[in-house]
Amino acid sequence: MQAIRLKQTIEKDSEIHLSDLPVFQGQVVEVIVLISPLPEPKKTFTVRQLLDSGLIGVWENRTDIKDSLTYAQQLRNRKSTLQTSKV
Repeated sequence: MQAIRLKQTIEKDSEIHLSDLPVFQGQVVEVIVLISPLPEPKKTFTVRQLLDSGLIGVWENRTDIKDSLTYAQQLRNRKSTLQTSKV
């Protein structure tokens, strides 16, 4: 039995359209459909959820951070350096 692999993105719920296959009238074919999981949507916060999350002001009582913008930039630079060194 010959196998043909086709990948399609579904354009309409519950429908798959196959055409231009090397098959002829009277031939018997078997179709197996493998379904990949849907990508999880990005989680976003509403303003209320963000305010209630505890993330706002998380550095407020830290005494080791004098300038939060500079500190955040240092963290980004450190992360970038670590990612570059792993490559």
